[in-house]
Amino acid sequence: MTQAAGVIGPAHAPYLRVVGAVSAAHFMSHYYIIALAPLMPFVRDEYQVTYTQIGLAFAVFNIVTAVFQTPAGFLVDRLGARVLLISGLAVGATTFVTAGLVDSFWVMIAMFAVAGIGNTVYHPADYALLSQHVSSERIGQAFSVHTFAGMLGSAVAPASLLMMESVWGWRGAFVGTGVIGFAVALLLFLVRDVSSPAASVHPRAGSGTPGGSWRLLLSPAILLNLAFFVLLAMISGGLYNYSVVALGALYGTPVTTANAALSGNLLFSAIGVLAGGFLVTRTRRHGLVATLGLAAMAVSIALIAGVDLGVLALIAAMSLGGFFSGLIMPSRDMIVREVTPPGSFGKVFGFVTTGFNIGGIVSPLIFGAVMDHGSPRMVFLLVAAFSLLGIVTIATRPRRAG
Repeated sequence: MTQAAGVIGPAHAPYLRVVGAVSAAHFMSHYYIIALAPLMPFVRDEYQVTYTQIGLAFAVFNIVTAVFQTPAGFLVDRLGARVLLISGLAVGATTFVTAGLVDSFWVMIAMFAVAGIGNTVYHPADYALLSQHVSSERIGQAFSVHTFAGMLGSAVAPASLLMMESVWGWRGAFVGTGVIGFAVALLLFLVRDVSSPAASVHPRAGSGTPGGSWRLLLSPAILLNLAFFVLLAMISGGLYNYSVVALGALYGTPVTTANAALSGNLLFSAIGVLAGGFLVTRTRRHGLVATLGLAAMAVSIALIAGVDLGVLALIAAMSLGGFFSGLIMPSRDMIVREVTPPGSFGKVFGFVTTGFNIGGIVSPLIFGAVMDHGSPRMVFLLVAAFSLLGIVTIATRPRRAG
């Protein structure tokens, strides 16, 4: 990766600009994803609609992203990651400004569908830019900072959105979200180091043709990575969305305690990502790191399923599970990178990260059915089982795609 070596000088300034700009875009992508949730009661009251109708916004967003993210990955490899990333940020910003200014519920739903199109570029473009511009010695840390920035966007969004709502109303909060998005797009436009060095990146023979590209994506190594990402989405979907109600139904855990345990899981997941970035630079055995992390996560969550731990032990077990879920994320990204030919980062990362959307669509159906059938213990047992299945996808993966 000669172009990466050229970008990273002794002062590391260009390296920091690239990682900072791409991470800012990832921060914004997660901010967009969260934007509706804290404002939902205000939107519902004004439009006099049901929560199910509002849920259409989440549904169309995820469906559109799932359908078009892989094609977006192809465009990233063909047209360049920077221009598409800026476009995605601008599209997302435009949809929120429009949803805030136009007094129509169905226009808002349509804007979330369009926002889903903008959302398709982030994973393929971000990973392509980092892989093209960051040296092999630093790429694991770059992936870690990138992931952490997305988590930070999710964490910052609720409080900042509610603050904007208290001043300008929910419409003003949507417009404010769009303004922030345009600002990040401008930042990325001004950082000239973030450009796609396509001329110096040569795809593996045959991978640049449509048939060769699809053979690459449908190879066992890539498909197993897709399955791995689906399982990770199922794990997070189960814990984030259902652990509070499951703990209440299973052990009579107070909502405040269950939410504290979930907050511990989220906090230590972010800490784990940073620790994983430190670890990933000191070992090439990324599969082993991911395997041990998944095993530890399975044990901690299975313990919650089997024993009424009490307040402190419950928070500790959930926090430990969160730490290990974060720890494996940089290794997860390195596993994908290892099987991706140069020039194919956009399409491969676009394809495998579609697993997040697939898992996000499927997990509510599974965990919701489990809760509806009065089996809250199964929420945690399924999370542990999906963690162990994740180990299988790692252990059986071929070393190279194709």
